[in-house]
Amino acid sequence: MSPDMKKITQNAAFFGPRSSIFFATFSRYEKRQRLPTNGMVEPVLSFFLPKVRRILLLDAPHLISDTISPIVEVYERGRVSKRFRISKFFYLPIYLWCKIPSNKETRISFKVRDFFSVFFVALWQKGHYDLFIGLESVYTLAGLILKKFGIVKRVIYYVSDYSPRRFENTLFNALYIYLDRFCLLHADFTWDVSPAIQKGRYEAGLSPTGTHRVIHVPNGLFPSQIKSLPVKKRKRNDLVYMGILEPDMGPDLAIRSLAAVKKHFPNVRLHIIGGPERHIKIMKELVRTLHLEQSVLFHGFIPSFEKMAQKVRESYIGLAPYRSFSDSKRWYGDAGKIRQYIAAGLPVVTTHVPPLGTYVVERGAGIRTKDTVNSFSRGILKLLADDTLYAELAKAAHRLSHDNTWENVYQKAFREMSYDA
Repeated sequence: MSPDMKKITQNAAFFGPRSSIFFATFSRYEKRQRLPTNGMVEPVLSFFLPKVRRILLLDAPHLISDTISPIVEVYERGRVSKRFRISKFFYLPIYLWCKIPSNKETRISFKVRDFFSVFFVALWQKGHYDLFIGLESVYTLAGLILKKFGIVKRVIYYVSDYSPRRFENTLFNALYIYLDRFCLLHADFTWDVSPAIQKGRYEAGLSPTGTHRVIHVPNGLFPSQIKSLPVKKRKRNDLVYMGILEPDMGPDLAIRSLAAVKKHFPNVRLHIIGGPERHIKIMKELVRTLHLEQSVLFHGFIPSFEKMAQKVRESYIGLAPYRSFSDSKRWYGDAGKIRQYIAAGLPVVTTHVPPLGTYVVERGAGIRTKDTVNSFSRGILKLLADDTLYAELAKAAHRLSHDNTWENVYQKAFREMSYDA
């Protein structure tokens, strides 16, 4: 049997050329444009579009976006046939609730919007779906209800991050744990981006002896992102930080460590790829305070995966300065920035927080530090000062990432699901 026929056979139990897929997710939007930071929109579409007849995409703007109303896209045989924004008049009370200003990182109003959007779109389309994929528990719960009514056949619970101590509010955190556990137990399969997520569930009280159909589905990359430059062609003085600039990601640690590194290597610069704008403003203020205006370059989000990867591969060292906040979800998640760094052949300096960082260090492609300026800057200095060590780590990085494509990641997931179906 040819490799292509094997793939068709493995996937046949879940989808085929005549199948319909319903994918409910969220994305960050700036200036009403979707940003490629989370939500898995591009990866999921790239995998399914050549393989199924129809895809219904429900994409709700993240609460820090500059728009509220969910976007619906319908794909027929690989092409967009419809794209529209759900009018606020169809859910006006919820829309007005979402408009109320708040500094909270998670808001019930947006979760209610997400939950009811699934039913609105499903009823509007009047179709049946072979597979429903819900990113996070609220969407998945709605998908499970659709399954009860026979609108969808199977449900996948896709989990991109997790923490047993996600919220300070005890009641809200208990609800979060309950919804995750309910979806875990009732979905046909759960896709976790990191094995550490299941460990986090055990910490939250889930019995490890139960039957849980959990598949490890790590973040992948597109083939155009998995390229590296010869070491001699890299910009030796350039460090790179790629990703969102939230506090637990540690962008401030990267900037403060740069100041320490420059005492030994005055020409070193730091490229920061990511946002959003409100966090960029905060980081720029820190840069001014440390008098690093000529040494830190802000690129914002780069919408093109290929152009973003090109900027990374031109650099010399990839920085993953995650902070060790006790309630951070980074202890349990995957690390897309680390995957992009090693795909570009860059050695990584990472803190002890992300599970993928530990994996990469154990396989000789990075240096692990504490989340302090002294420790993190010493990790950077170690690579800048030792060409032999750098070459060894760069070679290991290339070896680790050569087949880490989204296509391979999802094909592997469906193979495991087929064995367990």
